[in-house]
Amino acid sequence: MTVILVTDSAARLPAELRDKWAIREVPLHILLDNADLRDGVDEISDDIHKRHATTAAATPAELCAAYRQALADSGGDGVVAVHISSELSGTCRAAELTAAEFGSAVKVVDSKSTAMGSGFTVLAAARAAAAGADLDAVAAAAAAAVHRTHAYMIVQRLDNLRRSGRIGGAKAWLGTALALKPLLHVDDGKLVLAQRIRTAKGAVTAMVDQVCEVVGEYPAEVAVHHVANPDGAAEVAAMLADRLPAAQPALVTPLGPVLAVHVGAGALAVCAQLAE
Repeated sequence: MTVILVTDSAARLPAELRDKWAIREVPLHILLDNADLRDGVDEISDDIHKRHATTAAATPAELCAAYRQALADSGGDGVVAVHISSELSGTCRAAELTAAEFGSAVKVVDSKSTAMGSGFTVLAAARAAAAGADLDAVAAAAAAAVHRTHAYMIVQRLDNLRRSGRIGGAKAWLGTALALKPLLHVDDGKLVLAQRIRTAKGAVTAMVDQVCEVVGEYPAEVAVHHVANPDGAAEVAAMLADRLPAAQPALVTPLGPVLAVHVGAGALAVCAQLAE
């Protein structure tokens, strides 16, 4: 058997990639009108970001069930769980506490990112497992991938960010001009302000510039995410394809309902992971 990977729904891994690499997924939660909706399991409306919903971490029971089944399916080879940044969700801490019940057979890696920033790290570990790496080596592959990962995001409105509480140092600038288009950066797991820009076009250009600066001429995996903004995501993907010839074609997907609740309609994000 081989080491099995587990992640959570914030990683935004497309189903075909989860199936290809036999990656298990635990849902994060959206709480709305006394309903507890599981991301990726229950039906969630496309306009969830317009409603006063909140989000919650994966539960210990869900994590425990996923780890137990994955461990059994690994034939005892072990489980590596890669989760959304502990600075953005309580999932990783819950995962660490749950994994302790399994001794050394389940190892948890904090991706220090989200969306495909986490997803690419899971894939790096899954490729190591498929190549026959043991539990420690697969966990090490995931940990190494964390440090090669970069993620940026721009938002069109500040309302969701005001309610979110996930943005480091936000109080100092969230009350400024409504036309502000923040460029955000995931820094050591925290979502922080990188730059304040006046126009949407300028924000897109600045985000692409930042990604191109960190990737340069090196091979990389790239994903472009959006919230109800497929045309904007396609534009960003085209710009990156033109400027990053050594990178793989960008995977373009929605950011997903859990993250959409925090960043709102029109948001665009780019996650990039440099090759080893």
